[in-house]
Formats: sequence, structure tokens, C-alpha cells
Amino acid sequence: MKKRQLGTSNLRISEISLGCMSLPPNPAEAEEVIHAAIDAGINYFDTADLYNQGENEKVVGAALKPHRQNIYLASKVGNRWEEGKEGWSWDTSANYINKAVRDSLQRLQTDYLDLYQLHGGTTEDNWEEITDTFENLKKEGLIREYGISSIRPNVFMPFLQNSDAISNMMQFNIFDERASEFFDQIQQTGASVVTRGSIAKGLLTNEWRTRLKSYMSYDEAAAKDVLQKIEQQCDDVHAAALAFNLQYPTVASTVIGARTLTQLQQNLHAYEKAQIMQNISEIDSWTKTDRYTEHR
Repeated sequence: MKKRQLGTSNLRISEISLGCMSLPPNPAEAEEVIHAAIDAGINYFDTADLYNQGENEKVVGAALKPHRQNIYLASKVGNRWEEGKEGWSWDTSANYINKAVRDSLQRLQTDYLDLYQLHGGTTEDNWEEITDTFENLKKEGLIREYGISSIRPNVFMPFLQNSDAISNMMQFNIFDERASEFFDQIQQTGASVVTRGSIAKGLLTNEWRTRLKSYMSYDEAAAKDVLQKIEQQCDDVHAAALAFNLQYPTVASTVIGARTLTQLQQNLHAYEKAQIMQNISEIDSWTKTDRYTEHR
């Protein structure tokens, strides 16, 4: 498994990383997937306090505890929830972030996070307070680095430009290339992109015929046309999807989700083939790109 530098940090993370949101809630089943990922060379694991109201962090923390010194662990903050209550609210106050990070550390059974990400953001947030809070958490040794997870350029660009944030986690795949418009600007700030939604909810896999449906700006017929061309050109749609993302130097890692060991193995097999895949850039000629607006 190849590694890439995350922003200007000392973190060198695996090109394929595990998004833990889709892990099964059963600790033994989740542990099986996580340990197989580690055995395959994956060293970056992404979760959030919001996932299953903290239960995901507990499962991930227990599985990773024996391997903590050999992996990088990322979580997120901003969505405030209360146990036993549905829904959540948005809270980026210093008091809340300071409490939330400690709660996450306890659930994850670790003394520090390698990356702490703001789980969204609005133009109305107090960005100076947010940045100062993250910087103080670094000084305390509770986090090594910080970043953001946002698809809103009027949110993530000012934050990256006016802080030492090293990453933005954002949706990016063959069917949704909007983020690429900002890759150069993001890289100029010293940050990297970690992509999510990389296989478009399973549409960009070799089982696409059984999952064919409209996606983003593509109706079913348009999606089918693109997928057929990818299959004809590259043979393996799943591998092409991963190779497409990893062709960009701004992308430090492509996050994949896996609920089962089989799904993880399918992603790993696709990654092996992606490393030797050619002519990926030609896919751009078969897709259309809708640029970002100033809205979420």
C-alpha cells in the first residue's frame, strides 16, 4: 500500500483509507474488517462523533487499540447530539469543541487524535474561535493536526487559507468532479484532499448493472453510457474509479467504506489493479462537470 503526505504534516497516510461509518455495530464483525485493513497496509481510519451517536467511535477505538502506534486516527466535531434524543444541532463554540474532543478520546480509548476535522461549517461560524480552539488542542497534545470536511468553497477555502489546517474531506468521484476546480487552490494552502463518496454509493463498481440508477446530475441512461465506456476502456470500473481519484496529487487518500470483509477485499483488489491502470484522464471526456455554487 503506497503512502502520501497529508498536507504539510508529518502524516503519511495510505492511498486507500477506511471510512468507518459503514462498519457493522457488532464489535467482533467490525474488528474483523479493521484488522484485515491493517494487514493490507491501510493505516488511516476515519470516524466521527456523530456516527451512531458515538457508538461507532467506541467500536473503532476498541479494534484499533492494540495497533494505535502504527495507524492514524481521524474524527470529526461540530454536530452536537444528546444521548437518547433524535437529531442534532450545530455547535462550533470553544466550550463544546473542548468537551467533544475529550469525549471522543474516551470513546476511542486513545490519548490523542492524529487529525480532528470540523464536520461541516457555515459562513456564520466564528472561524477565529474555531481556529484558536484547534490550535490550543494541538498545544495540549490532544490532537496532532486539524482539518475540515466540507463541500462549500466559501467555507473551506477561507478556513484553509487563514489557518494551519492540513486537509479537507470532500465528495469526489467520476460522476461528481466539482471538487477538482479547487484542488490547485487547496494545495497552495498546504492542505490535501481526502475524498469520500469515491465509488458513488456502489455505482462505480463492477456490479454497476444491478445498482444502476440516477446519480447527481446523471439520469440512469447517462450514467449507463458513461459506465459502459469506462468498462470498455478500462475493463474494471471499480479500479478505474479509484485510479481516477488518485491521479490527482492534491488527493492524499481515497476513503472507502466496507461493512463486510468481502467488501473490503473487493476494494483492495480494485486498488491493486488501479495502480497500473492507464489513460484514466480520458474519462473526463465522457463526463460533464457541474461547478460549485455558493450553496451547500
